[in-house]
Amino acid sequence: MTFTGSGGEALVGTLDLPPKEPETYGVMAHCFTGGRNHPATKRVAAELTARGMAVLRFDFTGLGDSGGDFAGSTFSSNVADIVRAADWLRENHGAPTMLVGHSLGGASVIPAALDVPEVAAVATIAAPASPEHVIHLFEGILDQVRSEGSAEVVLAGKRITISRDFVRDLRETGISDAARNLDRPLLILHSPEDELVELTNANGIFRAARHPKSFIALDGANHLLTKPRHARRAAQLIAAWADPYLPETFTPEID
Repeated sequence: MTFTGSGGEALVGTLDLPPKEPETYGVMAHCFTGGRNHPATKRVAAELTARGMAVLRFDFTGLGDSGGDFAGSTFSSNVADIVRAADWLRENHGAPTMLVGHSLGGASVIPAALDVPEVAAVATIAAPASPEHVIHLFEGILDQVRSEGSAEVVLAGKRITISRDFVRDLRETGISDAARNLDRPLLILHSPEDELVELTNANGIFRAARHPKSFIALDGANHLLTKPRHARRAAQLIAAWADPYLPETFTPEID
């Protein structure tokens, strides 16, 4: 499916449907530069659909099959695009009752939920407490970005352009206020062994948020949930945790 992003570009997504009539709908935001077909994104969505939730996962601007230029995107535009994805679901199928995000996508779904009134629960996986945290991934090109306005870097095997506006937005945008004002149940999943986003980030989000809030350690998992069993476990935990907050028909199975 395709919908129009906040910058006017065409964003491409996949709506994963359960084997029966969907009991509820959700949006899954992928990790930084990962795309909707990142293995962890697909595996988490698959586990949720197996439990009756239809899940929309989409490529952010300039990634995967979506249009636009990544260099023209920002953290704030990613947040706005999650809201646009929720709008598309509402208009074409049913409003999402849950937002799930991985890594920077996890940080994005917290402020996005403030603009999607139907969302009843939010879950993050390996999310940074501040979007600025991802800057360390491309520190080596920051001088060039400052002097020339943009620079190329290879991240996870992909060559992308980092712009001055992208860096500025990461530094100026926080999620603490959004977490504090979320007014929805929040689940924070994070691995103590996360090699890219340290566990202290989970602590930061947890402290900022108000109850009801929960933290579960994904023992043994790496940041990208490379092993399928870690992605499945994350989805199973999300489904079981979210059950009380979603429509009564959403009854996750126990493996």
